[in-house]
Amino acid sequence: MYRISNSENNQDYLKQILFESENLFEKSNKSRLENLMNENTDPNNIFLEIHAGAGGTESQDWAEMLARMYIRWAEKKDCKISLIQETRGEEAGIKSTTIKFDMNYAYGWLKRESGIHRLVRISPFDSNKRRHTSFASVWVYPEIDDKIEIDIKESDLRIDTYRASGAGGQHVNTTDSAIRIMHIPTQIVVQCQNDRSQHKNKSTALKMLKSRIYEYEIQKRKEKENLINNQKKQIGWGSQIRSYVLHPYKLIKDLRNNYESSNVSDILDGEIDKFLEHSLSL
Repeated sequence: MYRISNSENNQDYLKQILFESENLFEKSNKSRLENLMNENTDPNNIFLEIHAGAGGTESQDWAEMLARMYIRWAEKKDCKISLIQETRGEEAGIKSTTIKFDMNYAYGWLKRESGIHRLVRISPFDSNKRRHTSFASVWVYPEIDDKIEIDIKESDLRIDTYRASGAGGQHVNTTDSAIRIMHIPTQIVVQCQNDRSQHKNKSTALKMLKSRIYEYEIQKRKEKENLINNQKKQIGWGSQIRSYVLHPYKLIKDLRNNYESSNVSDILDGEIDKFLEHSLSL
């Protein structure tokens, strides 16, 4: 029989086994997740839109909290982040924002985040310290590269210019460099204000529009082919996917798969991998 007589060597041996086991588990989990990200656009960069729901300052503050959560998550992944447009609230928070994430498999990771996110908390804007419920919508769609052809007729577009607002410095607010484009047949609207050049903003907005139209057509095709089951149904404004409760208890729960966590502060600081992993199995 083989024995390890030295207890110190025995501890080192066990530590090595533990290290290798954890490393093997991480590799196995990574491989499993990559197998779940097998759609054509899963490796692509994304545009992430957040819109505050009804409720004024409360919802606008919640929309900004969500934006921070996703930005913190992306920063931990060494992802390149670009602010495409942002409309600030009158008192606090944001009415809407569009952020581009440049990262391998960004769409694969975040594609299930589209939907309504609900917050319950004691309002920091209510002098009577009452509990409020706020809503914000998140929409994630992939950036479409030149390999995918999207034909857009010029006559189907309504293009408006306007003066940019929000982040961007003094110069960006002195010229009508921001661009808003509506695709009339689908009523899809995109806007961009992140550059001083109107030409560059228009180019970015057109790229966003192509991505939105591509996603729109994919969803239509899936519905026609009846490939979306009850767990994978298209998420619209009326369906909540996740609830964030900060009062009277602390709990974040995914309403699609019932995964939950009470580690609220870390999750709102970007530690959302567990929620993303569980949503990939939907």
